[in-house]
Formats: sequence, structure tokens, C-alpha cells
Amino acid sequence: MFIDLHCDTAASALYKAHETGGSASAVLYEDPKAHLDIARLRQANGTAQFFACFTPPKEYYEKSTGLTSDRAFTDAVLGVVKQTAEEHPDQLRVVRSFAEYQAAVSDGVTAAFLTLEEGRPVDGKWENLDSYYDQGVRLITLTWNFKNCFGSPNSKDPAIMQEGLTAFGKDAVVYMQEKGMIVDVSHLSDGGFYDVASLCKKPFIASHSDARALCPHTRNLTDEMIRILADHGGITGLNFCPDFIEEPGKCTFEGVIRHARYIRDVGGIECLALGSDFDGIGGDLEIDNVLKMPVLLDRLLDAGFTSSEVEKIAYQNAERVLKDTL
Repeated sequence: MFIDLHCDTAASALYKAHETGGSASAVLYEDPKAHLDIARLRQANGTAQFFACFTPPKEYYEKSTGLTSDRAFTDAVLGVVKQTAEEHPDQLRVVRSFAEYQAAVSDGVTAAFLTLEEGRPVDGKWENLDSYYDQGVRLITLTWNFKNCFGSPNSKDPAIMQEGLTAFGKDAVVYMQEKGMIVDVSHLSDGGFYDVASLCKKPFIASHSDARALCPHTRNLTDEMIRILADHGGITGLNFCPDFIEEPGKCTFEGVIRHARYIRDVGGIECLALGSDFDGIGGDLEIDNVLKMPVLLDRLLDAGFTSSEVEKIAYQNAERVLKDTL
């Protein structure tokens, strides 16, 4: 069993379907060229998958899909997951609460959580935030690589890295926690991270980030951030992107385990989870598809993690956050 806090597979399926004229839901269900599809997710015993609607700049998705607005694009990506679940109800179910997640697990169905990666489509409007919640979105990665209504992104520019949340962003973080949406700080500036930490009364997460001390990318978390995240009951999902794992760009089982061990030693085992970033990353990947997830869990055992620790990383820590936030 495992819960993966982040993949870009739904958006990737939409792009592929546009190229071929086929069905995006069919691509999401079975695509051997992707890092993940539902058929292999089920084979790997995936308990829950968080499907991100990554919203790139408009000129990119307009060219790739023919869609002409952030809202049209996000609706389409979220719709891919919903349609796949409708076509395969015995295998995939979109869930909106911890209780619905538990029911899916009890029924032997993989739970699908809908998320936004990049808060730009919210556009600083409360009605948009409410609308996405009503559509089933239960997590928002506040920023991607550009400034938006929530705040500033991670950056090599120290000045941008120190910028915090906008006034709307601060109010929105509080509102999201009250409403039952998970606040995700992956991609956020350091200043934004500390603002989130000062505002959150419930756990918040870094859905797909590693340890900056081991790999000095601005997308990764400092030791202080790891400790703050842990103090809030939050989790960080181990990201398999080579740029965040090792120098030069390569991701191995050993590299991921090195980050897992480091984060455990800094923040405790309770703050570790999985956040693959499948179908949003490339390069030299030893963990190159979802069928390698059980292999990673076995490798963690071989590396000296206890079975209890591996279960926490695999799904128990994520379950606790779901229970405490949704």
C-alpha cells in the first residue's frame, strides 16, 4: 500500500489525447509510455494518488490543447480524472474527504484526490476558490515558478526567495484550512513558507520536495523548514526529480533513500511521505514508473528502516494529515 502526493499524469494524458485525437481518460487508464497509469497503479497496490492539475503559461497549453483560458484548462484536466473514475468505478474513485478515502480503501478502490499545482487559476477571487472546492479540489500548491495571487515562487534570486505571501494569499491560507483544503508549499518561496507556517493551525505539506542540505536546489527544504513542517504535523513527499536528488542530474534508489534518511533524522519519521512527481519529471530515473514504488519500499527496509517506519512513509503519515485537514 502507498499514497503518492503528487503526479502530473492527468495533464500529460490530456496533451497526448489532443495530439492523437484519442480519449484522455483512456490514456490515463493505460499508457505504458507514461510513468504512471491507472492499470499499473492498481498493479502496484496504490492506495491513493493525488492528481495535480499543473497549469503552465497560457501560450503553452493553448498550443498543446487548443484551450484558451486557465479555467477551461483546469476544468479539462480535472475532468480527465473524473471521467476515468466514471469509466472504471471498481478501480478508481474521486474522493473529497477522509471518510470517502476510507470507504474507497474498504471497497478495494484506489482513491483519487484532485489538486491544483499553481494557484494562478484562482486569480485572487474567493468565488473561484469556492468553485474549485465544489469541483472536488482538496489541495492547492500555492505557486509554481511565477508570482501569482498567492505569493512568490522558489527562485535563484535571493530577493524573490524572501518575498512572502500576498494579502490575498495570507487570507486564503487561513480560509483553505477552515474549509478543508490542504495547503501545499512545494514551489513556494522561503518567505512564503514561513508565512504559511505562521498562519496554519492544521498541518500543511510540501507535496514533492526533498532536503536542501543534500541537494542545494531552491525547491528543496532547509533543515529549519523540515523541523517547522514536522512541528505542524505536516509531511514532505519524496520527489524523484534528478535535480532535487543528486548532482549531476540522476535519480537512484540510493539517492532517494539518502534523502529519506536525512529528513527522518532532522524532522522525525512522522514528516516523511511519497511525492513522486511522475510524468512531470525526466532525466536519468532509476524509479521510472509506478511499479517501482513497491521496490522503493523494499529498498528502504533493506537500508535499515523498520517496517513501522516504511509503513509511515508509504501511507500512514499521509493518512494522518488527511484525517487532520479534510
